[in-house]
Amino acid sequence: MTPPPSKITRQSEYEFRSLLLPRTVSRNEARALLTEQAEYGHWELDRLRLYPDGRRKITLKRRIIRQVRSPLSAYLDS
Repeated sequence: MTPPPSKITRQSEYEFRSLLLPRTVSRNEARALLTEQAEYGHWELDRLRLYPDGRRKITLKRRIIRQVRSPLSAYLDS
């Protein structure tokens, strides 16, 4: 007997952006930069790597929202 099919869920697609901040950027400046990216660009922190020399490599991600054309939009275009 085969098990019932499980619910199919679509995985979210993300766009990634990398930033490399030099050691001269303070923690407060980095925090302000990331806060601005989160509020206005809808980015979220994916990964932060702090190197021994003080550099920070930051990876941000945000969800890609695909818009689907409705049948009504084809009618309105013509």
